[in-house]
Amino acid sequence: MKYNFDEIIERKRTNAMSVEGFREYIFQDVEHKLELPYPDDEFVRMWVADMDFATPDVVVDAIKERVEKRIFGYTRVFDPGYYEAFVNWTKRRYDWTFNKKDLVMSNGIIPALFELVEYICKDEENVLFLTPSYAYFKYAADFNGRKSVCSDLINTDGYFTMDYDDLEDKMANENIGVVIFCHPHNPTGRVWKEDELKKFGDICVKHNKYVISDEIHCDLLRQGETHIPMAKLFPEYERLITCMAPSKTFNLAGMMISNIIIPDAEIRGRWNARHYNFDNPLSIAATQGAYEKGEEWLEELRAYLDGNMQYVGDCLKEHLPAANFRIPEATYLAWVDATAYFTAEDDIPMFFAKKAGVLLEGSTMFVQNGNGFFRLNVACPRSVLEDGMDRVCKALNEKGTVAHK
Repeated sequence: MKYNFDEIIERKRTNAMSVEGFREYIFQDVEHKLELPYPDDEFVRMWVADMDFATPDVVVDAIKERVEKRIFGYTRVFDPGYYEAFVNWTKRRYDWTFNKKDLVMSNGIIPALFELVEYICKDEENVLFLTPSYAYFKYAADFNGRKSVCSDLINTDGYFTMDYDDLEDKMANENIGVVIFCHPHNPTGRVWKEDELKKFGDICVKHNKYVISDEIHCDLLRQGETHIPMAKLFPEYERLITCMAPSKTFNLAGMMISNIIIPDAEIRGRWNARHYNFDNPLSIAATQGAYEKGEEWLEELRAYLDGNMQYVGDCLKEHLPAANFRIPEATYLAWVDATAYFTAEDDIPMFFAKKAGVLLEGSTMFVQNGNGFFRLNVACPRSVLEDGMDRVCKALNEKGTVAHK
């Protein structure tokens, strides 16, 4: 490979959430009083969804070039080069384009969800999403005083599918104001296929529901998989909002920039009227550099992640045969069914922190329909992954399986 994904990069003293923030985020240990058997810097970090890989040089170079301009005043995306870089990216990779007037910027997809739920939902309306689900979908509803309505995915030996009858029923009867759709899905890693997207979209269109399609993981596909933007299949449906970002793809989460495509003029008007519409000049430069020149790096990253996922699969099969794991079609996040080892009352992140010195996330971060599962971030050098998996397998083998009532 041209790029060195085996490199160990020190992240201490960079204010990294992964390193300095785990106590507050995972364990709500704000005052750092929780006693753990490992020093903080000896944990294997496999939790928050960023990568332990260097951002590509083309991005660093773009940032350096912008830094040399030496002025960082109020900034917005005015240069058409940004739109051209992004739309050329979506055209090359997904054969999909969109109108420039529909593109607005946000400092993250999650902040965008918090705003859009407010702009779309009437006071008495509810928010629908598929579970297990990234908890911030629920938090966006909670923050705006809206009720969450969950449609559980169907798990068939580790392969998750949508329950269309349940979705139909809930869209017809639960006073849904907006559907938040994760595509590819986090945490299961499903890449929804064309027939699945059409069935789901047809139900949304039939009931005239707003849909926010969170496609933040769309670039991180297993080799051979294809992402189809929801809006590509429903180009005339203006109530469909698409969210994409460079943050997962190029390890730019800290740059806080996302692309929100809002065809509906009324909702876009509310956004433009109320959104604090300035952007970080370094984030703009980084993102444009990534979309213009980062494709070679991404293809090597995907190959490396495929190898890491295969390693996890082989390791679990050999050392934890009671666990159920299917290599996800996208993302660098492994969703592992460990219900043979845990009861619903077990605190899975605390167990792995204390017994293995590994930081990961359990089902409580994913609303419901995930008891006994944990999520592993495999976007790390292979040596780190090997250490982490060795610790995970050893801890669970020492714990042993449990008898479920």
